[in-house]
Formats: sequence, structure tokens, C-alpha cells
Amino acid sequence: MLKLILDILSTPAILVGLIAMIGLIAQKKSKSDIFKGTIKTILGFLVLGGGATVAVGALNHFGTMFQQGFGIRGIVPHNEAIVALALKTYGTQTALIMAFGMLVNILIARFTKLKYIFLTGHHALYMSCMIAAILVAGGMAGTSLVITGSIILGLIMAIFPALAQPVMRKITGTDDVAFGHFGTTGYLLAAGVGKLVGKDSKSTEDMKFPQGLAFLRDSSVAISLTMGILYIIVAVACGPSFVESKLSGGQNFIVFSIIQAITFAGGVYIILAGVRLILAEIVPAFRGIAMTLVPNAKPALDCPVVFPYAPNAVLIGFLSSFVGGIVGMFILIVLKAPVILPGVVPHFFCGATAGVFGNATGGRKGAVLGAFAHGLLITFLPVLLLPVLGNLGYANATFSDADFGVVGIILGNILKLFVH
Repeated sequence: MLKLILDILSTPAILVGLIAMIGLIAQKKSKSDIFKGTIKTILGFLVLGGGATVAVGALNHFGTMFQQGFGIRGIVPHNEAIVALALKTYGTQTALIMAFGMLVNILIARFTKLKYIFLTGHHALYMSCMIAAILVAGGMAGTSLVITGSIILGLIMAIFPALAQPVMRKITGTDDVAFGHFGTTGYLLAAGVGKLVGKDSKSTEDMKFPQGLAFLRDSSVAISLTMGILYIIVAVACGPSFVESKLSGGQNFIVFSIIQAITFAGGVYIILAGVRLILAEIVPAFRGIAMTLVPNAKPALDCPVVFPYAPNAVLIGFLSSFVGGIVGMFILIVLKAPVILPGVVPHFFCGATAGVFGNATGGRKGAVLGAFAHGLLITFLPVLLLPVLGNLGYANATFSDADFGVVGIILGNILKLFVH
């Protein structure tokens, strides 16, 4: 039963489909509309997830070539990898914290002014897992661990969307959708930097291209071209023989690089289509829940929800954040600290989002410098997080997104003060 609950809660498509169904039932829609709305919401999440899988598959090849080409080894920030490792030890605690944490989130939305229901199921799972690991490392166990962890999770699932909402209103132009992704600290940093540096800076979406480069207005073409150049550079750096023997199955390394770049652009295109499908279904359905269970509640959705509002900022944010990660990595090498490699997946999803947030407050300058600051932040935070993770701190992977670092470092150090 516990496994079934965890599977439902950690599968965003099913979780959000159920919520859409409850909302449509609450609005007394016809059986046909309930069925259609539920299926289309699940479909939207599966389309988004499929796009993410396509993009991540291409990015993983890029990361492998980058490490091989430039000969740098270190700790890889990768949520899925560290959580898969941690669930073997902390599976039961994680499941209980997640289930009760979501209940706490709903109660907070019902009885306080924090009217946000966090719907990014996989991020709730990752955060539950990290909280469980830190509480165990801090000496807690049993019922007190589950109660403490659930309250912490429920609170941060309500607080972080509330912090992001002022910028979300600027990005979307409405107050209907909230932001539910545990990289919020980094995105708010990007928005703050944008506000500082971006006075009178035009939006990334108003960029004027010369007539001969008008094709770059199409974000899919611009992403394909930019990523194609980057893939070819790292492919040349690690050598044709490595690419053709280890990655491409004998296909020419230049052809392989170009195909991977366009595959990545295809993944982004699919993500955007999935987001549009979800928004068309979940927002109207959610009003039904808001009217009955939690008045004025807003659905807090995953980070790609902002991508369609500023596609140029998505690419600019990714590249700027990745450069920030490379700069941060070299600073760590000079400081002789644990080396955090620039994880291409977090720099894409989180860096792109930071670009959109930076653009909302500071135009092009905000997108570039805000995402660069974000890239530095998600490089340094994992170093400070390692000591509080207990046995997980010795793994060769760690949590990547900013809020994991912020919550983990604060929680770990509070436990050191009060528990020991």
C-alpha cells in the first residue's frame, strides 16, 4: 500500500491527472468532460516528460564528452542519481514524509494565506529523501523523524511558490498559475540580479535579427544551431575515436554531434508542447478545487511552465548558467575544495528558468547575468551541503538545484546545534 501511494505521489502525470479529475468533478462537469480533461492533463505531463527524456538523453552525451575532452573529474550534481542511491537506505522514511508532507501542504493552503498546492511530484520526492537523510544523520529516528520531516516539507512546498509568485505574475501576466520547483532560491537570485543590472534593457524576446538571420527568430532553429556549435567543440576536444567507439556506435563524430544538437532542440520543442497542453487543462480544472476545498488555491507547477513565455531567454539562461558553472568549477579547483562539475541537465532546466526570471525583471542583461549568478550558486551550494548529508556526502553525485542546498544546509546546521 505504501509503495502504491509513493508511486502515485511520485508520478507527476497521475498525481496531476487525479487533481484535474477532482477539480472537474467539483465543478459538476459531465462524465465526458471529466474523462477528457483528466486524460489530456495526464497526456500533457507525459508529453512534457517525453520531451525531457529526449533532451536529457542528448545532454548526457554532451556531459560525457565534456568530461572526457577536458579531463576534469569530480562530483556530478544529479538529483535522480543521488535519490536512487538514497532510497535504498531511506525508502520508508521518504515515503512517509512525502505522503504526510503533501497533506500538511494542503492544510496550510486551506487555513493560511499561503494558497499554493505544490504539484511537482518528483521534486517533492527528492526533497523528502534529502530531509530524511539529513534527519537520520542528525540523530533522529521513528515517529519524530516522520512528523518533523512532514512539517518541514509541507512548509517549504507552500513557502517557495509564495516567494516566486511576484515574479511569476510578471512572467505570465496572470495570477492563475504558481511555480513549484525546488530551484526557487536560484531563480529569485537571477530576478534580483536582473533588477539591479537590467534598467532599460530590452526583453530577450524583442531581439532584432538582421534580415539574413531572421531564421534565428525560430527558437528551435536557434537552439539547434547554438547547441550544434557546442557539441562539435566538445566532440573535437575528446577526439573522434572516443565518440565513435563509446557513444555513436561508429557514426562519424561530427554527424553524431549535429544529430544530438537537433535532438536536444526537438526535446525542448516537445516540452513546450506539453506545457501548453497542461496549462489548457489544469488551470480551469483547478478552479473547481479552489472553489470547494481550498478557496483561491493556485497550482504550483514544474519549471518548464515558464518556458513558453520567453523561449529566447531559455537558451540564453542555459548557456549563461553553464558558463557560471564552469567558472565556479575552476574557482573550486583553485580553492582545493570538492570539485562540482557543471551538470548539463540542471544547468539546462534550472539555468533556462533563471534566464526567464532574469529577463522578467531585467531584460537581456538580466537573463545573461542573472543566469550566470545562478550557475555560480548551484556550483557552490552543493559543496556546503556535502557535510550534512551523512553517508550520502561520500557519494560521487549530489543534489543539484538551489533549494536543496539552502534547505539542507540550514536544516543540517540546526540539527548540529540542537540535537548533538
